[in-house]
Order: sequence, then structure tokens, then C-alpha cells
Amino acid sequence: MSLRPFHLAFPVRDLAEARAFYGGLMGCREGRSSDEWIDFDFYGHQIVAHTGGESGDRASNPVDGHDVPVPHFGVVLTMEDWQALADRLTAAGVKFAIEPTIRFKGQPGEQATMFFRDPSGNALEMKAFASDDMIFAT
Repeated sequence: MSLRPFHLAFPVRDLAEARAFYGGLMGCREGRSSDEWIDFDFYGHQIVAHTGGESGDRASNPVDGHDVPVPHFGVVLTMEDWQALADRLTAAGVKFAIEPTIRFKGQPGEQATMFFRDPSGNALEMKAFASDDMIFAT
């Protein structure tokens, strides 16, 4: 099976905020848009910000000593791209729900991870593994 891009639509309160966050800060190329939605190229995947309010769910689950926001979405980056994004978000003063860190250190599935929210409250997790073989390690 070849890996295909995923598609995710999510609510935002303001398209200008979404454009500044995903296009400006995150560096996602903008695709089609209307007065109600914007397509973004999210590291090769299609995400669509739709007007419709803020994310309503603020639940979390404990994972490796942190309260992980649920629901959340993100992408697995290369370690180099993950570090560059962490540096860019830190320099921009983004408030992290979970600061850039290494989770499951020394265990199968060890990963670099960070959690933050977009201006509408949608939780994102960006992660990286030293080796892609570890993505589904048990």
C-alpha cells in the first residue's frame, strides 16, 4: 500500500487568524479558499480550516507524565524539520501545552514531541523519531 495524503477539516473562529498561523507561522502553503474555508498543504497533507467557531473539547489523557490534549492532530516530521519548527515556534513566543521534549526516552517508540494550540484552540502535536522504524514500535 502506498502512503497517500490525509484530509482533515477543522473549525476555526477567524480565517485571517488561521491564515496567519498555518500559512505564516507554520509555513503551510495555501491552496484553494473561499469566504468560509482555506485549504493548506500541511507537510503534504490537506487540512482545511472552516469557519465555525473554536475547538470545543479540552479533554486530556496522561501520557509519559504529561496531560496530552484530546483530540489533536499533527504530522511526523524528520528530526531536523521538527527541531527547526520547535525553534521557530519558540522564537515566535508560542505557548506550548507540552514543551518540545523527548518522550519514552530509551524505550521503543522514543520520540521528539511538542503540543500547542492554534488561535481557535485546536490542539496540534508535531513529532519526530530518530528512525521511522520506531513509529509503530511496541
